[in-house]
Amino acid sequence: MSLAVQIRQHGGPEELHIVDVAVGEPGPGEIRIRHHAIGLNFIDVYHRTGLYPLGMPAGIGMEAAGVVEAVGEGVTHLKVGDRAAYASQPPGSYCEQRVMPARCVCRLPDAISFETGAAMMLKGLTAQYLLKKTLPVQGLQAGDHVLFHAAAGGVGLIATQWARALGLSLIATAGSDAKCQLALANGAAHAINYNTEDFAARVKEITAGQGVKVVYDSVGKDTWDKSLDCLRPFGLMASFGNASGPVPPFAPGALGAKGSLYVTRQTLFTHIATRESTQAMADDLFSVVASGQVVIHIDQRYPLAQVQQAHRDLEARKTTGSTILTL
Repeated sequence: MSLAVQIRQHGGPEELHIVDVAVGEPGPGEIRIRHHAIGLNFIDVYHRTGLYPLGMPAGIGMEAAGVVEAVGEGVTHLKVGDRAAYASQPPGSYCEQRVMPARCVCRLPDAISFETGAAMMLKGLTAQYLLKKTLPVQGLQAGDHVLFHAAAGGVGLIATQWARALGLSLIATAGSDAKCQLALANGAAHAINYNTEDFAARVKEITAGQGVKVVYDSVGKDTWDKSLDCLRPFGLMASFGNASGPVPPFAPGALGAKGSLYVTRQTLFTHIATRESTQAMADDLFSVVASGQVVIHIDQRYPLAQVQQAHRDLEARKTTGSTILTL
């Protein structure tokens, strides 16, 4: 048996229940893993509220790190006793142990702790595909300006450091002066408090009226329109989240009027659809973390029993960096 967090209906944090569940043996292509630490992400809120609906009852959580306890038929990249970490479908990482598909589970280098592994897989792989794969038509070169919303969050603090390592001039936005200072301390070239400043006007000022090549936006509804105004001609609006709510419908003709812009809606799980792509992205992430160019900031830790409070704090934007659930 394993303690696990389960939701029986979509709703608020009060719908997160800790229950005992039976954990069996892995089938073909599966492993059983015992977790040492679990990552908390905003997609978990989307699953809980029903923005991304789940069949009920449902497990929740998308990333964790631990030790492989059993390996099913056909799994060759992992063995019993391996330290491992993952960001993976289906949801269900909020638990002590689980049986799950092995495809997106990666061996965790000895130099990276379980807590760091749990805190960085989903967020770090997201930063990887954004900065390395989600690129404007003209590409990104050292010195180019990019705009990154919610830059003091888990993905943001990884992306600011990684962008600095790539030579990019990242303009960060955040919801408080303290969060702006955090983004600056982690590699942002500029930081804008979007609660006290017009971020579109500041971006134009910083870029001498040219705008940025790409906007990376996980906020959604509240930042969408002004973000389009921040882009230079042929710029890319890269949406990868909806923290303030889904982006409402918009007229494609506006993209032409604003400079023949491009728009994309990205999701990590397209990028890690195969074992090969998952491992290549993870190797890139492991390398940049092991080099010290990117430090994973774990700013909050909650025991699994306090998962409801963890969700309340995440939704209230009281968190910075990465958050983990401990066992």
